[in-house]
Amino acid sequence: MSTEALHRLVVSGDVCGSGRLGLRAKLRMREAMYDVFEAGFAAVGVTEESFHLEDRGDGVLVALDPRVPSAQLVGPWLEGVYQRLRQVNEGRAEPLRLRVAMHAGPVARDEKGLAGRAVDLACRLCDSDTARSVMRLADRAPLLFVVSDSLYRDVVAEGGTCIEPEHYRRARVSEKETDEEAWFHVPRLPSPPLPDETAQEAPPDTAVRAPERPCATGVRAAQGPVPEQGGGAGHGGTVPPPASGPGPAAGTAPAPAPRPAAYAAKYHFGHIGGSNQIYDGNTFNGDFTGVRHPDAVATQGETVTAQGDTAPQRTAPQQAAVDGPQDAAENGTGPEGGAR
Repeated sequence: MSTEALHRLVVSGDVCGSGRLGLRAKLRMREAMYDVFEAGFAAVGVTEESFHLEDRGDGVLVALDPRVPSAQLVGPWLEGVYQRLRQVNEGRAEPLRLRVAMHAGPVARDEKGLAGRAVDLACRLCDSDTARSVMRLADRAPLLFVVSDSLYRDVVAEGGTCIEPEHYRRARVSEKETDEEAWFHVPRLPSPPLPDETAQEAPPDTAVRAPERPCATGVRAAQGPVPEQGGGAGHGGTVPPPASGPGPAAGTAPAPAPRPAAYAAKYHFGHIGGSNQIYDGNTFNGDFTGVRHPDAVATQGETVTAQGDTAPQRTAPQQAAVDGPQDAAENGTGPEGGAR
């Protein structure tokens, strides 16, 4: 038998809480566990000739043939395991709950079994304190799936059939000589309940969206109706109700409405043609075009500028005196008249 290391996908599975079971219950547990894993391989058409399986008492260790696509295992295989696990648990007083971890790397096989760092890491991820904590927090979930950081980025993040990278979350795993980041997924949950001390950021955006992938399994966050813009507490509103208290006294005029912003004001344009024309009490010589804000009439001698500031209103001769001869000629108010 060749002991040359080949790049293989390694699967490590373990039953949660098996140490509490008696002998008869443990035998039933093992029967159900093998039933579930075999259903997963049948779902993707992987026969016994395509993988090596080792018994671990309350778990299994599997190394796939290098020709088996990893995407088949992280997608349809996982879905097949989940569905069979639900069927097995129907009517069981003690539901079967599994932790499953995967990693890919060089794996050697001798007469005694499998060896290699990929095997070690898959087993560490499956049996880690982080994985156990997630299953304690998600106490009603029958299955936890963990993948190494490299497997997530190479396979899971690419998406595919039954693969939902947006429902994975990253956490650090520190077990014995292992100190690695891994990605956790609980089927049918938007995100796994990670321990606070290990949780990290959400996964990066993926190229394949969930609606584009068949066999989508995750539950999206509910999109509730847009909150009403009033109604106060108890009505889903975002604007508090008016403060209670007595209203204005009878016969009292309501407070004036605030003046609109300067950019919302309207302006009037006036044009004077010919010479010696009188307009608003001013005499103009020659053509003249002016801009007037409507509030200028109400302010009695003040003109509102385009920026909303106020300036004293001047007659044409007064303005000419302020501007000087050159400016007055440019403004069309000089003795020679005429618009420039």
